[in-house]
Amino acid sequence: MSNAIRVLSTLALKGAVHGLAGQYEATGGARIDADFAPTLALLDRLRSGEVADIVILTREGLDEVAREGRVVAESCVDLARSFVGIAVKAGAGHPDIATEAALRAALLGARSVAYSRFGASGILFAKLIERLGIASDINAKAQIIQQGFTAERLVTGEADLAVQQISELKQVGGIEVVGPIPRELQTPAVFSAGRMAATSTPAEAERLLRFLASPEVAPALRESGLEP
Repeated sequence: MSNAIRVLSTLALKGAVHGLAGQYEATGGARIDADFAPTLALLDRLRSGEVADIVILTREGLDEVAREGRVVAESCVDLARSFVGIAVKAGAGHPDIATEAALRAALLGARSVAYSRFGASGILFAKLIERLGIASDINAKAQIIQQGFTAERLVTGEADLAVQQISELKQVGGIEVVGPIPRELQTPAVFSAGRMAATSTPAEAERLLRFLASPEVAPALRESGLEP
């Protein structure tokens, strides 16, 4: 057995993977060597020839690389779903975001809104503000990041509101998650994992996939802001 298994994962699973790595090793599994980035960035890296043992992406992204033959389609498993949420700096007032009208008012009233350009949350948010008719207003004052955690812009004072998957917001200290964007305005992202066709340790990769999809990891997923 190799002493390490390489995982390329979307940022939304960072907290969960870090939390589960020790648990997996305790069962006799290999050490998890994980690298995290937004799904679109990972797709570019995979198409440029980067190789890992396991990849964790949105279901749509995983299906794409499976069709391209980079991931073994039969190995793909759904792990969790995630909702996009709003966060503020710790101690700041929590705006009302419970309805479409309230969310629209909260976004327009913010000095600046931070969101991601390439993550699943950013793609959803860009479409949402277009639908709400406020895209030009929001983007004129937005902090649009290429990758990483939008809530970091709350800590630095560059933004009043941060938008991202709740599991990603929870990775940043010094902030508070207000809650999810109204569920009728979003479709939850499903995050899934698969074994890369080029892995040199297929048996260990399959073992890790079974572990990640097992019922015993559900508490860690929930703790990180995901729904198993």
